[in-house]
Amino acid sequence: MKKLNLYMLSGVLSSALLVGGFGVLQAQNIAEQTQMHLAQEMPNIQTPQKKKLTQAERDRAMQRFMAAVNIVEHSYVSDVDANEIIEKAISGMLSNLDAHSAYLPQKDYEDLRAKTSGSFSGIGITVGMKDGALTVIAPLDDTPAKKAGLKSGDIILKIDDKPTLDMKIDQAVSLMKGKKGTKVILTIVRAGETKPLKFEIKRDDVKVRSTLVSKIEDTNYAYVRVATFDQHVTREVKKGLKDIGKFDGIVLDLRGNPGGLLDQAIGLVSLFVKNGVVVSERGKIENVELKTSGQAEFLHTPLVVLVNGGSASASEIVAGALQDYKRAVVVGETTFGKGSVQKIFPFGRESKEALKLTIAKYYLPTGRSIQAVGITPDLIVADAEVPIGPENQLEFKEADLKRHLKNELLQDDKKDQIKTNILDSENKNITQAMIMKDMQLKSAVDVLRTWAVIKSTPQTK
Repeated sequence: MKKLNLYMLSGVLSSALLVGGFGVLQAQNIAEQTQMHLAQEMPNIQTPQKKKLTQAERDRAMQRFMAAVNIVEHSYVSDVDANEIIEKAISGMLSNLDAHSAYLPQKDYEDLRAKTSGSFSGIGITVGMKDGALTVIAPLDDTPAKKAGLKSGDIILKIDDKPTLDMKIDQAVSLMKGKKGTKVILTIVRAGETKPLKFEIKRDDVKVRSTLVSKIEDTNYAYVRVATFDQHVTREVKKGLKDIGKFDGIVLDLRGNPGGLLDQAIGLVSLFVKNGVVVSERGKIENVELKTSGQAEFLHTPLVVLVNGGSASASEIVAGALQDYKRAVVVGETTFGKGSVQKIFPFGRESKEALKLTIAKYYLPTGRSIQAVGITPDLIVADAEVPIGPENQLEFKEADLKRHLKNELLQDDKKDQIKTNILDSENKNITQAMIMKDMQLKSAVDVLRTWAVIKSTPQTK
């Protein structure tokens, strides 16, 4: 079986890491762990390639580059050596290709290879460029950024006193990272707000937990929260569902999930779809179809997928594939819209540095691309509380909170933030009080109930 290269579908993994996000395993480890099947290479249907340079033309281009290096080294106002100049040139070359390609010097590359279950110091957001603006893709669960109230879609106007206009992602990340206990002030532009908002956030250790599986109170439904696609997602979701035992439906919550490992996205779809292509990659060096594993332990279980503007890349693949196969009802808001694939190319002395390069675009089973478009839910539901009369409003008690659920279910509304001791989420279910605070989750549960009613209705000829 052809080994799977290391793909990065978040597009902002290195950025996320440096501000308290997550990294990935080395390519060879992913290749050893992956179980999915690769189809035969697809015909190259890319647009015609530019005419290749002759060797003489390439030599002249390299001579121009080295001439520029020599001029800078000998004439620049400050002392810079050739190694430093070339490093800056590589960084500039990658950042000018697209918003997701980047040069990773040794420190950044080492951070990127760290496991996602590790602990990082930062504020805990993933960021990217959208319409030319530095945008919060998603605050990670149970992090300083989430607790402070940052939301998907927030535009970062300033980092401390520095404007982000024309600022590269790596530069922004460098300004936001720092030692545990130190503070950073973000000036945010948010849709619906008449003036910019300021958030003073204290950096802290960010412990990333990718999955949570629990029961939904007073129902026979399971709730599966996937916050990021690390290397444990498929295994933990499968185990969690089997531990619950028998259930009549699943709510798969991918809201605020910025992406992660491609093999885990394929693996998650494989739990619900038996046979079929999940995603196709089309690029210059490789055109492949990535298929399900053929297991589908939960093939016939009714499924609802929750998404929002912070659902990006790998989470869009999962939601889009399940939608294309009519395997799930997608509920929520239009997703982020990242349809490109990045690959890590180690290089340099002892391969201690790397290039993160966009190598392909991906396409869902029906052939559609979500680049800059996103996934449109089957049922569009805004982020809000359930509109019921105050006399019937259920109280959201401290005892109902879960460590990994309080912020994404409360949508960071400051009036709902609880600062008391947080209970162990593994021993608690999703309560009806939680559901009444979350219109999207309430809609997902209602879809499952409707599903059950339709299924039990006698068919007439």
